[in-house]
Amino acid sequence: MIDFISTLASHAPEWLTRLWPALGQTLLLTSCSFLLALGLAAPLEFGRACRWSPVPQLVTIYIDVVRSIPILAILYLIYFGLPGIGISFSAFVSGVIGLGVVYSTYVAEVLRAGVQSLHKGQKEASLAVGMTPFSTFRWIILPQAVRVVVPPLLLTLISLLKDTSICALITVNELMLTSKLIMSEFFLPLHIFVLVGMIYFAIAWPMSLFVRWLEPQLNRGRRTGSTPIQQVLH
Repeated sequence: MIDFISTLASHAPEWLTRLWPALGQTLLLTSCSFLLALGLAAPLEFGRACRWSPVPQLVTIYIDVVRSIPILAILYLIYFGLPGIGISFSAFVSGVIGLGVVYSTYVAEVLRAGVQSLHKGQKEASLAVGMTPFSTFRWIILPQAVRVVVPPLLLTLISLLKDTSICALITVNELMLTSKLIMSEFFLPLHIFVLVGMIYFAIAWPMSLFVRWLEPQLNRGRRTGSTPIQQVLH
């Protein structure tokens, strides 16, 4: 154990100089993929709420199909399959598209849970007391939806951060691919992957603690016993 720690400590400075740029790629990949997932999830949720009967069924089928396919298969389809029909993307863009498409289905489920958690009578009551539809959305619907949606969205972001490691298999130069290259030079797989795991942990664990702290903060206003409409009117 002492030999393991000493070997890791002696090589860590050199390895970290090569891993920092890869960490930047990982964080950029995570951010872009999550923004794409949010952008795709909103239309999916609107489609699921559509009154035209075929649309909700089609959206549900799409979500079920995408969630049933492994992420790696979708990444391979985009990066290796689409060039066969004349559509080519870089490895990074393919990773963003693949992760964004897959995680949009999870974000859509989070949005659905947030919308369904709000009682329909609140909108009707706010309109009955003279509030405009925009004011109803701004002061009644949106604050409650944010309280419900933000914590699970952050947990989804943490999962997405960890799943970016799959993009190493389509040659995205992120943490996992760089660690494999370092491993092939030093032949110390356990040491390098322990170091990379510590980097992931150093990012994901504080985010998890932040979500754990944030959730009761967002729910604090609900403990007063007054409804959002009463809070606005007073």
